[in-house]
Amino acid sequence: MAAALAWTGLLAGLAGLAGCAGERPLTDAKPRPPGMSIRITPEDGAKDIGAAEKIEVRVADGRLERVKVVQIEDASPIALPGRISEDGRVWSPGDRARLALAAKYGVDVVAVDGRGRRSARHTTFTTAVPTDRFTGYFSPENRATVGTGMIISFDFNQKIRDRAAVERAIEVTSDPPVEVAGHWFGDQRLDFRPRTYWKPGTEVTMRIGLRNVQAAPGVFGIQNKTVGFRVARSQVSRVDAKKHTMEVRRDGMLLSTLPITAGASENPTYNGKMVVTELYDVTRMNGETVGFGGEYDIEDVPHALRLTTSGTFLHGNYWASEEAFGAENVSHGCVGLRDVKGGAPDTPAGWFFYQTLIGDVVEVVNSHDRTVAPDNGLGGWNLSWRRWKEGSAVH
Repeated sequence: MAAALAWTGLLAGLAGLAGCAGERPLTDAKPRPPGMSIRITPEDGAKDIGAAEKIEVRVADGRLERVKVVQIEDASPIALPGRISEDGRVWSPGDRARLALAAKYGVDVVAVDGRGRRSARHTTFTTAVPTDRFTGYFSPENRATVGTGMIISFDFNQKIRDRAAVERAIEVTSDPPVEVAGHWFGDQRLDFRPRTYWKPGTEVTMRIGLRNVQAAPGVFGIQNKTVGFRVARSQVSRVDAKKHTMEVRRDGMLLSTLPITAGASENPTYNGKMVVTELYDVTRMNGETVGFGGEYDIEDVPHALRLTTSGTFLHGNYWASEEAFGAENVSHGCVGLRDVKGGAPDTPAGWFFYQTLIGDVVEVVNSHDRTVAPDNGLGGWNLSWRRWKEGSAVH
């Protein structure tokens, strides 16, 4: 639980695409506080960053409240030391701070303007790997506590030609033991899952023995580590887009039935099983990042849970009419729960947010859209066990 709560405790922004927030073109959305743009160097998703390259966080006005730069996906995550300038506008690392090579870093920033309004941002970047080496960036993080729907996912920095050799070098075991199989999505992503959801209380261990494994001619692995995570209770939430409800079940027992709003007819929500991969107290959602142009730009979407890589979220919604929840589908494809501006723990969205772990499952039914693709986020549960194993290089 502690690892998951560490995520929810951050007023973080969004790594990658943030999706469907509005019920209508938001030309009247709250204007962005002047100069409150948070600029992070390197930019989000940057790769091959050198150990001595510039790392900086800056705001034009207002002040930085919190900055955290952490090496993630390691057995012992390491924070990069740094300080905020006296005027509060710039964070920079200490003189002796050095980036590790072949590592992935996460940057979490919270800034406050002169009226006390917070903006938040989360980005990631990866440092350079020697050209004759490859590494795999994986989730969940070591020592995480996750839901029963968690799928292990490796993202390799180079194309893998000998998939069987790489897959054999990654051993996933569990206590209690279950069969776990890999599935390749292209030549740079390898996911692992059991036949059905993990049992609550399961301890999962990943032995990553990629050091000196040849993935392609002249390209060898550099990792040799053992990491693991714990599976907590089972929570599966069923969204019925036709009934406009979400049933939240914990270990099979119904906890609550919440009124929701899903994607409108022109932008329906995906059907299928989706896994929560990120939790944010507040995030920005901008239609331009997911193909909706300038239809909306909301900086303070509360209680946001990422369900797909392409931008599907389950999130708090304070701008739709209260009558919409339980009665209409008005979003651009996300699932909305009633909330208030700034978020509150006693709203439906706040309650659900604090009940949720990374790895929990949200299943959408009775929507007019197709089933979510198995490689869109952690959508692998939408494949049968037979089809899943067919994607392995060793089964």
